[in-house]
Amino acid sequence: MTVDYALQWVDDAETLAAAAAALVDADIVAVDTEFFRETSFYPVPALIQLTAGETVYLVDPQAVEADDGMRRLLSSGPLKLIHACSEDLEVLTLWSGVELSPMVDTQIAESLLGTDTAIGYRRLVQARCGVDIPKEETRSNWLDRPLSGAQLDYAALDVVFLRAIWNQQRESLAELDRLDWLAEECATISGAREAAVPERWYLRHRQLWRLSPRQIEAYRRLAAWREREVRRRDTPRGWLAKDGVLFAVAEAMPKNRYELAEVEGMTPSLVKREGDVLLERVKAAHQCDESELPPAVPVPTTPAFKRRMKALKQVVNDEAQSLGLAPERLANRAEMEALTSAHLTGEALPLPGGWRGMRLAERWRAALAEVEADA
Repeated sequence: MTVDYALQWVDDAETLAAAAAALVDADIVAVDTEFFRETSFYPVPALIQLTAGETVYLVDPQAVEADDGMRRLLSSGPLKLIHACSEDLEVLTLWSGVELSPMVDTQIAESLLGTDTAIGYRRLVQARCGVDIPKEETRSNWLDRPLSGAQLDYAALDVVFLRAIWNQQRESLAELDRLDWLAEECATISGAREAAVPERWYLRHRQLWRLSPRQIEAYRRLAAWREREVRRRDTPRGWLAKDGVLFAVAEAMPKNRYELAEVEGMTPSLVKREGDVLLERVKAAHQCDESELPPAVPVPTTPAFKRRMKALKQVVNDEAQSLGLAPERLANRAEMEALTSAHLTGEALPLPGGWRGMRLAERWRAALAEVEADA
């Protein structure tokens, strides 16, 4: 497959308005971004690629702000195609102030047609279009100006094949009656990003079971502080305080700077810069009323936990095989661990909804009931 395209550089209000006007009546607009994130929490938008066919618009977000026409284009109107979109959506929202909609992620679409849940764009283009895209510019400095000819072509190639790929995917998904599944999965992406709030970051840690309820509360407070601060300071998480260090502080529950300095992984500079704040969070957890502490997390190495996980995995594996999908497309380990923990502690089961719920919810419920009956 060959593609012909013209490049249009966009770095002022006039050419941006013209680009939005040219694209707004299209049925499909392919989108991609380039960005820089090595020294900040938020990605720095470096380039935005848009095309509906013959012309690829390369927008310089460092030179021009999104106008009303571009915001309307991104937030409504044509279907937007994008591949592996999580960071791209963040970049686009930072630049434009709107959420991308309506939208299809071609990586998710491909995962609903087979056993590869995270196929890269280059490999997908090879499989669907028979084209081998050059990868030499992958690590380019996209904030450099002017961009080289090789960089411009690389950026264009990131969007020019998306329509052809989507046409094939849409036909296959329609034959399998899975277009609604795709719409559902794409609709959850923005919600998942919104759910990543500072107060819930601690729940991502896989070893909370090693902590007592009071230690979990300390880690919750420490992680929430770190998440708020990296956003406020716009600095990478690891530059402020790594997860492992905060977890170790919660384990040790230090009462003073001397004890804090003895925590595994703690550095003198971190004690000097943030020691008082860390100790304040630990002290607040020490003083927290017992009734306000989070529940203990079941130990995943116990026989009871393992039996439930095995039963849940078997349901997922059986369903995935019948659908020709990867098990991870149906459910990940964290979901099954959360379900197992809820069942062991008598909490409401966090069963999935939508198409996955129709496939898994009742079978999971029955599998857990069977394990409990056999105990």
